Amino acid sequence: MVDGSARVGFFGIVWRILEGIRRVLHLVLLLVIFGFVLAALHTSLPIVPHTAALIIAPEGALVEQLASDPLRRAFGQASGGPAPETLLRDVTDAIAAAKADSRIKLIVLDLGSLDSSGLSKLQEVGAALRDFRASGKRVVAAADSMDQTQYYLAAQAGEVYLDPMGLIYLDGFSYYRMFLKDAIDKLGVDVNVFRAGTYKSYTDQFSRSEMAASEREESSVWLDALWNAYQQDVTRARSLPAGAVNQFVAEEPAALAAVNGDAAKLALQRGLVTALKSRRQMADELKVLVGEDEDTHSFNSIAMNQYLASIRAKHVLKSRSEPKVGIVVAAGEILDGHQPPGTIGGDSTADLLRQARYDNAVKAVVLRVDSPGGSMFASEQILREVQNLRKAGKPVVVSMSSYAASGGYYISAAANQIFASPTTLTGSIGVFSVVPTFQRTLEKFGVKVDGIGTSERAGGMRLDRTLTPASRQILQTSVDHAYSEFLQRVADGRKKAVAEVDKIAQGRVWAGVDAERIGLVDHLGGLKDASDAAAKLAELGAGYVVDYIEPDLSLREQLLMQLHTETLRMGQFAGIIPERTDIERVLDPVLEQARAIARLNDPRGLYAYCWCREPRLTFKGAAGR
Repeated sequence: MVDGSARVGFFGIVWRILEGIRRVLHLVLLLVIFGFVLAALHTSLPIVPHTAALIIAPEGALVEQLASDPLRRAFGQASGGPAPETLLRDVTDAIAAAKADSRIKLIVLDLGSLDSSGLSKLQEVGAALRDFRASGKRVVAAADSMDQTQYYLAAQAGEVYLDPMGLIYLDGFSYYRMFLKDAIDKLGVDVNVFRAGTYKSYTDQFSRSEMAASEREESSVWLDALWNAYQQDVTRARSLPAGAVNQFVAEEPAALAAVNGDAAKLALQRGLVTALKSRRQMADELKVLVGEDEDTHSFNSIAMNQYLASIRAKHVLKSRSEPKVGIVVAAGEILDGHQPPGTIGGDSTADLLRQARYDNAVKAVVLRVDSPGGSMFASEQILREVQNLRKAGKPVVVSMSSYAASGGYYISAAANQIFASPTTLTGSIGVFSVVPTFQRTLEKFGVKVDGIGTSERAGGMRLDRTLTPASRQILQTSVDHAYSEFLQRVADGRKKAVAEVDKIAQGRVWAGVDAERIGLVDHLGGLKDASDAAAKLAELGAGYVVDYIEPDLSLREQLLMQLHTETLRMGQFAGIIPERTDIERVLDPVLEQARAIARLNDPRGLYAYCWCREPRLTFKGAAGR
């Protein structure tokens, strides 16, 4: 037999070996992390070649504000989570700087990784590209294949090259929703809906099996407005006859058969592209203009992020006391409390507006809104801070991005002036509340609820009991009151009678071009137009300074922002971080609808929210990118 001391000695040796391995692995991990930190701290500024092309290659959707903080973005994408995003202002800033930079001879658009984005955002990039071309410099777009989002931007280039094996997929705009009533009925859930506004259709997903006639009516109006704008912008940029895009969409099945399925040839015949060339052919031709990169044997170029890092470093030391226009971005759903970037928090966004009020250097504020709304309580908190800014003598101008609807309009109503894109979705002035009860679901499993209360109303709001008539009256009365308050806020801000506002409210969604006509917005224009108006109201000169008012990043977050992009790229290259699949993109609308419902957190359960997402412009087919 083996005595106890021998057994102890054996396990002691095994323990020491395992402990040694643990310490070595721990040391290796620390060295790797330390190496990343050192790399981030000692990253040198990119050098812009004396002659180069600027490559604009947006990834994911164009957004007004990156969602979540850097740490959550890094871990989320590492686990196959949300798609990457590109800041709209990064793209427009890079294009504007390149226009006056003698080192940048042209812009090359690489749009293969661009996902569906709001049309108003695409229009802002398109305007920047046209301004760049007006300086006499070239813009070139080259792609293997393009969907509607990608083609919109490509069309703004002077030269559009498509691979001979490629295609351009255009099929028009659509607006589809999921209706859950039949599924809810099967589950035995009673969804109690309370709303104010004939066109307030968000809750229809719970109470209907198909789109209501009123929603079809209003949606067809704004959908046609957006599709007309898309067509006009593309035909103008490509010098095509009016109606050419609609004609291509209608005739493509037969026209494609006539060219034996050669989609690239059809695109060339219809004038959608300049020529059929591979990206390698285009790259070889550009070497003549900007020279050859000895390392890659392609043309001399610099990526957008590297270019921005180089040019922005020159402005880091700008005076904090210089009079300026402050820009506060309000992007995402409006929720109660403090929320991360990419979501509008009642407290966090109000804090930023309050910060602008107490900053003596900020003479005017532009509130950039890109939101479908959300919590009415949170919206009121933000509105009050807009009013406080005006009381403090600081003008507030709202710039609406892709949408500023329902709660998004609520927080805009008190501004001095409101600017919107012609394709902004706005209005949706209405309120709803939803209370699900599960007593029938429980009964399916033999569970029943019974008891007593100190009054007839006690327990009337329990989710495991049918709502009592008194509870239903309270909820509907609360919704009606909230709607009347909403109308009053708009009437006060727009200098209209409440009855006049009610006629154009009722939850109806309007495209920006129509919103201007009926007085919900003052002017059609982009962020630059709104900034100019704010500067004029504050009596600032033409060379006024613009400063984004954002939460300060901690040292940890700054390091993560520097590490994030490179780490993600390395992880995808090594196969550690999966790239998003077409199936994931197809499921995005389903998952987003579920997440949106789960996020709502108004303390009173009252919501000014619009399910008026812009139509999806992207198709990812088997042909790939």
